[in-house]
Amino acid sequence: MSYPVDEDAVVALTRDLVRLRTVNEDGAREAPAAALVAETMRSFGWEPQLSEVAPGRPNVVAVVEGGGGPGRTLAFEGHTDVVTEGDPDRWSVDPYGGEVRDGRLYGRGAADMKSGVAAMLHGVRALQAAGPFPGRVLVCALVDEEGMMLGAKHFAGTALARGVDGAIICEPEEGEICTSAKGAVRIRIDLHGAMAHGAMPQHGRNPLPALGRLLVALADLQERLQATHPAHEHLGAVYVTPTVSAAGSLDQINVIPGRATVAVDVRTIPGVDHAALVARVRELAAEAGARDGVTAEARVVDDRPCVEIAHTHPLVTALACAHEAVLGEPARYGGVPGATDGTILTRDAGIPTVVYGPGGKWIAHQVDEFVEVADIVRCAHVYAQAAARFLQP
Repeated sequence: MSYPVDEDAVVALTRDLVRLRTVNEDGAREAPAAALVAETMRSFGWEPQLSEVAPGRPNVVAVVEGGGGPGRTLAFEGHTDVVTEGDPDRWSVDPYGGEVRDGRLYGRGAADMKSGVAAMLHGVRALQAAGPFPGRVLVCALVDEEGMMLGAKHFAGTALARGVDGAIICEPEEGEICTSAKGAVRIRIDLHGAMAHGAMPQHGRNPLPALGRLLVALADLQERLQATHPAHEHLGAVYVTPTVSAAGSLDQINVIPGRATVAVDVRTIPGVDHAALVARVRELAAEAGARDGVTAEARVVDDRPCVEIAHTHPLVTALACAHEAVLGEPARYGGVPGATDGTILTRDAGIPTVVYGPGGKWIAHQVDEFVEVADIVRCAHVYAQAAARFLQP
């Protein structure tokens, strides 16, 4: 069965969303996109529910009843925030122009992931327009995915989330059905010493040598983890990546700092014990500082587990069949190199999730971000067919 996707409208909605600068910085940036999503939902006859997760940062959720008797509950999820465009002079197009050129729609968020938001809305609209269907669909446009995923955490705690049987996360995955996503542990380590004059280091406790030893120890930890946990078929290897190092001041080179800070972004695969990993990082930090009387304090900033769903799960098989029906080619499977809102929905609400959406997974956050216009349309058709297949009781 085919579903009447309004192909011009789904592209136009993507362009309109891209033209809204909803950058996740200093909070309260998603409201314009949330308003447009809610307006579009109302034009379909839906009743959007807006929940303010933080001041000026509303989640938008619509419940679309099928009217075709009992069946499963499916959620489609996307986020309305984007990362910064950076230096606009490095772009060859207006980052918020929504320009279409040679079959590509350009702009910040074109792939990650305003095209996915537009495609899920119009995919569900097409499903509804084709006639009654069993069960119901939740269409969720959430805030803060590019930050601490506050929107997903808020939604996961609602009664609506508790009734969801499966969720399709509409992130850009270049045609792959992503059945797994890496875990992420972000750790901040503060090394506490004692300030002193650079000419008299014997009167201080310098945390910088400890910082250096810790960085070496973290590199060794990565090697051991990779040896213990071979690379995952779709997710690759475990990585322990220092991303922040801060201590002292270039204006006061003659001062030994009293504190140094290291932040580490650890990306894990199934089988890595997060609690044991954090405990080991704490041990390494303490050992690094012990020689110089420097104490260490390690704090977990965020902890997101690996998530994985079987290829035989009804959610995955429905999506694979829909992909094959629309594209005329076998489904391709992959993994998400980072976490998505689906990570939180699985962790906090126990919802099985799979990731599939328009755009290339490697173009996200880059200059001249784009999505193929045809990909937006294809995904809307796939979403409609996947929903119809999954909702059958």
